[in-house]
Amino acid sequence: MIRKFAADRIYPVSAPPVEGGVLITNTEGQILAIERLEEHDPASVERFKGALVPGLVNTHCHLELSHMKGLVDTGTGLIPFITDVVTKRNFPPKVIAEAIERAEQEMLDGGIVAVGDISNTTDTFATKARGRLRYYTFVELFDFLQDAGAEKAMNDWMPVYDAAPEGHGCQKALVPHAPYSVSPTLFRKIAQANAGRRVTVSIHNQETPDENDLFRHGKGGFYDFYSRFGIDLSAFEPTGKPSIYFALKHLDPAQRTLFVHNTLTTADDIRAAQVWSENVFWATCPNANLYIENRMPNYRHFLETNARLTIGTDSLTSNWQLSVLEEMKTIARYQSYVPFETLLRWATLNGAQALGFDDMLGSFEVGKKPGVLLLQGLTPEGRLQASSSARRLL
Repeated sequence: MIRKFAADRIYPVSAPPVEGGVLITNTEGQILAIERLEEHDPASVERFKGALVPGLVNTHCHLELSHMKGLVDTGTGLIPFITDVVTKRNFPPKVIAEAIERAEQEMLDGGIVAVGDISNTTDTFATKARGRLRYYTFVELFDFLQDAGAEKAMNDWMPVYDAAPEGHGCQKALVPHAPYSVSPTLFRKIAQANAGRRVTVSIHNQETPDENDLFRHGKGGFYDFYSRFGIDLSAFEPTGKPSIYFALKHLDPAQRTLFVHNTLTTADDIRAAQVWSENVFWATCPNANLYIENRMPNYRHFLETNARLTIGTDSLTSNWQLSVLEEMKTIARYQSYVPFETLLRWATLNGAQALGFDDMLGSFEVGKKPGVLLLQGLTPEGRLQASSSARRLL
C-alpha cells in the first residue's frame, strides 16, 4: 500500500522545490517518488495547504536536564549558568524520568526525527531504548584541564558509555565537553577510544568571551569559576589564540566534528577548521544563546565560508522549548538575510549528515525514511513567520 501527499510546494532539500507535485511513500514512510500531481487520480491523493518538508534533526540537546526547565535565570552569562546547572541538577529519579518523557514527546510532536544528545548520566537511556527517535548519544567527558584527572574521567564515564543504547539506528561516541574543560591527555584518551570507528565528535565551542580570554590571554572568569570548586589553573598555559585552535590541535580530523554554539566564532576560525578537516559541522542553538548570553552568532560568517550549519535546541534548562522550528524562526527574525531554503537544509540534511544519519534522514530521496511534515504559515515569498507551524504527517 502506498500513500500520496500533495501540498502547495514540496521541499526535497537535496533538490530544488517542486510546485504541483505529489510525494509518494509506502506505509512505512519510505520515499518511493516525487511525481507530477496531474499524473494521479485526485481521489488517491491526500492534499494539504502549505509545504511538505522532511523531518527535522536536532543536533544538540541535553535531554537529561529537562527537569530543570525554568530553574535557571536568563541573561546571566555562561559561567553563572554552568554553576547553576552543576549545583541544582540533582532531583529525585522519578522527577527526572518524567521530565525526560515529556521532553521527548515535545520533540516528536514538533516534527523532530533525530537528536544528537549529550549524556553525563544514564538518565535518558530507558527513553532512548524505546526507539521513538533516532539518537546519537554523546557521552561527554571533562577533567577541568587537569591532565592528572584524565584517567579518572575515563573510568568514571566508561560505564555510562557502555550502557548507552544502540539499535533502532542509534549511535554513540565518547566526546570532549569543551576546550576550557578538557586536558590534552583526556583529548588523547577520547581519540584513542573512538579510533577505528567512524563517529561524530561533539564539542562546545566559543560560547562566551571568557573562553577566548582564557586561551588568548590567560585571564577571565574561568579562573574564578574553577577556584570556586577547588581546581587550580596555575599550570595552564594560554595559547595566544582563540579556544577553537586548542581543540583543533587535539581532535581527530578523520572523524566528523560538530562544533556547538559558536557564538563568537569568526570567519577566520571557520576557515581554519575547514582547512584542518573536511568533516566539520557547526551546530547553532540561537534560543539558548539568547537565553544564556543575550547574543547570537553572526551567520554571515558561516554563509560566506560555505560552512555546514546544523540546528540544535540545547536543553530546557537553557531554552523555553525543544523545537527546531522555533530555532529556525528565531534566526529568521533576527538575521532575516538567511534564506528559508538554507535554514531548512540546516535543520534537515546538514543535521542528518553531521550525525551520520543521512542514509535514511534529512531529505526526500528514493529509499529514505525521513518523516513527512506539513509546514504551514510561510509567506507568499517563502519566508517563515512567527505563526508558522509544523505537524507530522508520517
